[in-house]
Amino acid sequence: MSDIPVLFSHPDFYIVAKPVGVTMHDAQHGIVTLLRNQLQESALYLCHRLDDGTSGCLLLARNQRAAAALSELFATQQIQKFYIALAQGKPKKKQGTVKGDMINRRRGQHILTKTCDNPAITQFFSHSIAPGLRGYIVRPLTGKTHQIRVALKSVGAPILGDTLYGKDSADRLYLHALRICFTYQGATYSVSCPVSAGQAFLSQAGQQWLRTLSEPEYLPWPNVKGKAGVN
Repeated sequence: MSDIPVLFSHPDFYIVAKPVGVTMHDAQHGIVTLLRNQLQESALYLCHRLDDGTSGCLLLARNQRAAAALSELFATQQIQKFYIALAQGKPKKKQGTVKGDMINRRRGQHILTKTCDNPAITQFFSHSIAPGLRGYIVRPLTGKTHQIRVALKSVGAPILGDTLYGKDSADRLYLHALRICFTYQGATYSVSCPVSAGQAFLSQAGQQWLRTLSEPEYLPWPNVKGKAGVN
């Protein structure tokens, strides 16, 4: 495959544009191995993960000290991540917060429960971008497996191309890590990843919508309140 684009390089970390279909964990073909070979790095450390079908911003540390510091920023919710997704049909809510515990049910599929002992918290806005197609800008406040996919499924909007949680097949899973924002050693970093794959993302309507999302951190994100469910 062609080289993985490097969006930002720092002495302690890289932010790269993960392609669709590249896995996190495979010893031969995983993202860490590919980047180590491409960048001629002796070691790289994943600080967070993206599903195989998800593209976009991925942060990797270049040394163990940075890996520990950046992982702590993720653990304490000091790194903001913003995703875009496409889904067909009309959601139960057009914006809000989805909050609840997640459990692994079967076949690697997770479900959202009504309890909030250790909840996944996901915020979103949505807009109609074409007949029968809706775009979502999503901010996960926690980092659970399949969190965004489960959250949108719970509001009746499984992500286009998500065969695990929905029925609509497509040329890709329409979930993309658009932007990452954080402060590290006193400096603030905000890095975006352009979309490079997916007919619906790259369509005229999709591109017109994406142009409205250049700085999603400044959207009027809802306060987290209430119990499990959509507020």
